[in-house]
Formats: sequence, C-alpha cells, structure tokens
Amino acid sequence: MRKNYKFLAFGLGITVLLGGCNMEKDTTKNTDVETSVKANQKDGVTLNTENLVSVQEYTGEGYALRNGEKTDKIAEDNREDIEVAVKKFFIEKYKTEVLVHNLVGNTDGVSVFVESVREPHFHAVAIVPIDVDNKTIETDKVFTQAGQVEDALASGLYAMAYEEEIESLNNFIEQISKDYSLVGKNEEAVQNVGGTGFLTPYYFISSIGETFDKINSMYLEDQNIDKTEIRSILDESKFNPDDVNIVFNVFMKNGSTEPDEKAYDEISKMIETAEGFPRGSYSLLMHDNLINSKYGSGSKGNTIDKHSINEIMKE
Repeated sequence: MRKNYKFLAFGLGITVLLGGCNMEKDTTKNTDVETSVKANQKDGVTLNTENLVSVQEYTGEGYALRNGEKTDKIAEDNREDIEVAVKKFFIEKYKTEVLVHNLVGNTDGVSVFVESVREPHFHAVAIVPIDVDNKTIETDKVFTQAGQVEDALASGLYAMAYEEEIESLNNFIEQISKDYSLVGKNEEAVQNVGGTGFLTPYYFISSIGETFDKINSMYLEDQNIDKTEIRSILDESKFNPDDVNIVFNVFMKNGSTEPDEKAYDEISKMIETAEGFPRGSYSLLMHDNLINSKYGSGSKGNTIDKHSINEIMKE
C-alpha cells in the first residue's frame, strides 16, 4: 500500500494523499479555450482551462477539495482554534513545532497544511473533523492519514543526514534552470499546497522502510539527535535506494513553450551520471508553464515523465 503511495505521489502529490478528494476531472465545457490549449488533455477528458495559471503566478489560490465549500467557511471562522489544536497535536505526537500555512475544507473537516519550524524540515497535512450540522470544530480529534507524517518526518531526517548531498542537488537544479530556462513552483505555493515530505520548489523527497522507521523512533525519543548519528545509521543499513524517492518537477519558464524532450533527455542523463547525489531513486517530470490551480499540479497530457516506472537509481 505504501509502495503505491510513492508512485501516486509522482504527478499529483498531496491531491491523492488527501483521500482522492480532489481527483475528479472538471468536465466544464469551455469551447473557446479548449481547443487552444493543447496541453490541457488528460485521460481523454478535457480539463477546465480556466483553472490553468502560470506556475510563476501560482500561490495555491484556487486549490479545492471535493465538497469542501461548507467546511471551508466554518474552518476560516474558527482558524485560531484550529491552528492551536494542530500545533498541539504535532508537539504531542511528533515532538515537532510546526507553522500552519493553509486551511482547505474537505467533505467532513479541514485539511491543514503545516511546515516544521526547525530541522528535520518537512511539510505535512493534518485533518481536523468538523460537525457541519452544528458548525463546530472537533479540535480534540485531530488526525493524519496513516503513515503520511511518519514518511514526511523520515524524509526530513534523511535530508539532515545527507546535507552536503542535498546541497549538490540544489546546485544541480540551479544550474539546469539557467541552462534550460526552467522554473519551479514558488515558495508560497509550496507552503500552501505542498503536502508532505521534504520539499523545495523543484523537487520532493519521500522515504519509507524499516531503516527510516528506526531513525523516526530515535528522533521521537531525542529531538536533539545528531545528524551524523542518523547518517551513520543510514549508511550502515545500506537501505534499498528504492525506499527513497526523489522527484524533480520542473516547468518551462516561457509561457508559450512546450516541454522540451531533448532537454529532458539531457537532464536525465546528467542525473544518471552525477556524482555527489544522495542514495535513492530519481525521477524527472517536465511540464509546460501551466499549473492546474484546482489540483496544485503541473501534470497534464503533455508532461514528459519517462521515469514514472523505471527510476534512476543512485547507489
């Protein structure tokens, strides 16, 4: 089950993790623009082009979950209580202080997007149930989807342990962005609808497996655990690279440019041959300049994602 989660996270990220609340395809007819945006085809169903915005302009505005209209308003009316409850939940269960970035209503509650204040750095989502009939917030029943925060915490610990290698990734991304005119999501979008795990505007990391359960337990026992100790455990475990998924999401900088297959192949080759990257399995998705604001995803019919099955392994 958790393996499936990894692959689902490829294109749609947190949209899927929130119980499929946002998976419906918008079939609204909009003839004038339907035919003008070649990219806006997915699984034979036309998506509403009104939801497409430039990735440079996207901040998370417009992101919505199914049947969240009523709970969204109730949540906003009780924002302060929700923030207090969620922060308390993370302190008590995960020994971690978090910032609350965004509230998005769902069918029976509100999904709360948070970010850890300090290392280990990760993003996560908590859910606060709402009694819609009585318009009350059940702040004593905060919960998260099974394994989601644990995986996010593990990816943050992994990034701590491989600090220099993560810096190599960041330098790599910075260079290819200049060389191939690419961009990532802006920081505000990452915070508001980023979802789970160690995230940057250009890539996210998810981690699973027994070794990562072990370092999670160590952190929960001692939040001052040294990153060199975590590194030693990870190195000695020789964890399966497939247990760590590093997914690059890059967008064309120019609004009128289609994803460039030649650039994609060249960048993929660079990832394969690069030295100094952390152990894990790598994938690359290249989108045009548009992002679907409703889903917070750039994945569309023209997205290039040749590594969705056979990732690049770095031992």
